[in-house]
Amino acid sequence: MPNNASAKKRVRQTAKKTMMNKAVRTKFRNASKKLYKAIEEGEDPKLVSSMLSEVYSTLDKAAKSGTIHKNTASRKKARLTSKVKTYVETRG
Repeated sequence: MPNNASAKKRVRQTAKKTMMNKAVRTKFRNASKKLYKAIEEGEDPKLVSSMLSEVYSTLDKAAKSGTIHKNTASRKKARLTSKVKTYVETRG
């Protein structure tokens, strides 16, 4: 347990930041899962492409807020893009 005021404040700040980071991380994970599920189920390629832009947005927001590193966001976007590209090419 913290004994002085600054340590108590740091505990409060950390708890608040943890909650915000968790919310942002959950958003982009859910968006990614939704995209992968759409690819697995054979959804319309146009729908999958529009979902990709939503995932991009959530990843960029997560990187901007510092929840994830910018290179991590870039890597995830690149992998998703290649997966969607091959899906769209095969589905027509």
